[in-house]
Amino acid sequence: MNDVETAKMALDVPWEHFMDNNDMEWVVKPVSWDEGAFIGNGSIGAMVYGEENAKKRHVLRFVTGRTDVTASRTDRPGFPPRVPIGELNLEMEGMIYHPTSLRVDLWNAELRATLTTTRGEVRLRSIVHSMKPIMAVEIETSEGELGTQYAWYAYSEVDHVLKNADGFNLNQYMPPVEVEKLDVHGVNVCIQRYSPEEGCVSAWKEIQTSSNRKVCFMTISKGHDEATIIEAVETVIQASDADFDQWVQAHRQWWQEYYQQSFVSIPDERLQSFYWIQMYKLASATRADKPMIDNQGPWLTSTPWPGVWFNMNAQMSYSPVYTANRLDIGTSLVRTLDENQENLINNVPESCRYDSAGLGRSCSYDLRAEVDDEVGNLIWICHNVWRQYRYSMDDVMLNNVLFPLLRRSVNYYLHILEEGDDGCLHLPPTISPEYGSFMQTRVSDCHYDLALLRWGCATLLEICDRLGENDPLIGKWKEVLERLTPLPVDESGYMIGKDTPLAYGHRHFSHLLAIFPLHLIACDREEDRDLIATSLRHWIGKEGDLRGFSLTGAASIAATLGRGNEALRYLQALMLIIKPNTMYKEAGPVIETPLAGAEAIHDMLLQSWGGKIRVFPAMPHEWREAAFDNLRTEGAFLVSAMRFDGETQFIRVKSLAGEPCVMRTGWKGVVRWKKTGANAVEQTTYLNASIDEIVLDLRKGEEVIMYQGNVAPDLRIRPVESERKVVRYFGGHKPWRLYEL
Repeated sequence: MNDVETAKMALDVPWEHFMDNNDMEWVVKPVSWDEGAFIGNGSIGAMVYGEENAKKRHVLRFVTGRTDVTASRTDRPGFPPRVPIGELNLEMEGMIYHPTSLRVDLWNAELRATLTTTRGEVRLRSIVHSMKPIMAVEIETSEGELGTQYAWYAYSEVDHVLKNADGFNLNQYMPPVEVEKLDVHGVNVCIQRYSPEEGCVSAWKEIQTSSNRKVCFMTISKGHDEATIIEAVETVIQASDADFDQWVQAHRQWWQEYYQQSFVSIPDERLQSFYWIQMYKLASATRADKPMIDNQGPWLTSTPWPGVWFNMNAQMSYSPVYTANRLDIGTSLVRTLDENQENLINNVPESCRYDSAGLGRSCSYDLRAEVDDEVGNLIWICHNVWRQYRYSMDDVMLNNVLFPLLRRSVNYYLHILEEGDDGCLHLPPTISPEYGSFMQTRVSDCHYDLALLRWGCATLLEICDRLGENDPLIGKWKEVLERLTPLPVDESGYMIGKDTPLAYGHRHFSHLLAIFPLHLIACDREEDRDLIATSLRHWIGKEGDLRGFSLTGAASIAATLGRGNEALRYLQALMLIIKPNTMYKEAGPVIETPLAGAEAIHDMLLQSWGGKIRVFPAMPHEWREAAFDNLRTEGAFLVSAMRFDGETQFIRVKSLAGEPCVMRTGWKGVVRWKKTGANAVEQTTYLNASIDEIVLDLRKGEEVIMYQGNVAPDLRIRPVESERKVVRYFGGHKPWRLYEL
């Protein structure tokens, strides 16, 4: 092809085969939450694993959860925490033995297993339907396992051998529960009542389809009144009466369309598989019309954190949805904030409620969490909503949700700002999340708060300009930006706050928010780059309290500097910390760390902040090839690019909103670019060391293809090859696969 006029980019991805290599696979039975197989549909889910205790070696557990089932505490004040519901057990005649295998087929969002027992064999497949609130578990048995049974146990009924298999649950509130079991129109029903208002209903039905094959359909509904019981029973009946193959195909179609919203391929098959499992995890954990992602998703287990945490967890959980072009997932967060604005207002002192709102550290889905000395959480979650806006350019959402919420969150800071003797505006002692947590360390002019306030004021001014708003507070926001005390800095980089350097290990990057994710400090000036690098080096050098999410933050900061080799090392270190099934756990499970790892991979491939789009900005030396398609950027652009032999072959940019577009390509010399379609005029730009940006004039719906050289390259996006084949590394622990053993 020697003329780009007739050229059109093509996506050449054999999706089913490509996803097959990224599946989770178990070559022996998983025996803990840490390595279980997980399935979910954004509300209902199950973690699937067994037990090695001889008393229960014949059982495969479907530890089942529904994210919005909570119970009010009666032991002490606090938000209504999530509570465990129970489990559907597959109880076999013999003990599960070898060879046994399980696999989560990502492409079809389906668990399949072959369970060998001392009496025969059980073949299994299971889904949580993508569009219906119901789980199906289908089994086919050999003659020796014809007696295999499904058995539902409310949490209070679960045998202590299973209940405590992952450790004694010492931290989590367990409400008193009344359990009642019924048969309603041939459907088994288990009612759990925590109080007159709170509880849940589990309903299930077995369908025998042949002498050795049967399917169990199961659902969980929140509440326990008559209407809830009827709803649960009807859900099961509708599913069991449907054509099973068509029912499953509808489930698969939803997932296959979801995956194809974007494409990423990198020459590190372990990280590539990790990335795609996180895309699966996102849509298993929430949907646009489902509860927002909390600390566990549908896979609740013993935890001290049975709710939503807003001093990092929720923000990081949602971080990959924007670049991945999966904004529908992010809608669940926007909707939750919008529906609970009154509670956000009531979270601040009564004297401030007329114009302010806030969000404490932790709460349930109603966002009732009074603000104490950790002040900036609402502004930080507004930054996620800002990304949702900037990647969609949805002015209706900007006007109706983000602007009023961000305005109120900034107003709360205006109530506590103080003028100092130096003429600057200062903040009183507040908390930098996770620094000196047990000592409740408070610092004046805390970086966390100063950075968020500065970002909030600047963003409000940008919103007013966008919407044509002549807000009476515009002058005040400008004054704050002019007079707010600078972010505290010493020879080690950014400090926690005034007179408070980073003196010991700090797992959170709360003192580096100006760098990431707010990007208040750019990388154009050498002194800024030096400050970022110094701050990162000092933080990671204090090893004492680093965690998995420390490594994801460090990887994204390194990628901001363009240090791909360093970013890759942080992610490789993360792989040593996450669980075999890509979950993450400290004192309890927390879902945000691996999801933030996916965002760090994005930051190596494509960045958009400060009004500029950066293509392949942080590529490790060993990543000679990489490809992505329809990743999304600020300004609502879809970007595709192919890299081969260490060089970017071509870039395609499509505008969805007609916004200004400034590209940083990494190229030097002559760059040719042309809008696709007839009558497009080819243009050339010469880039040198001082001019490395291309400004594209694209109207809504237009796209352009860019490349170097006189001949248009092969314009196909396709999976890249890896020198080290690591197929289906995740699932059970399989370290030998790293070394092709």
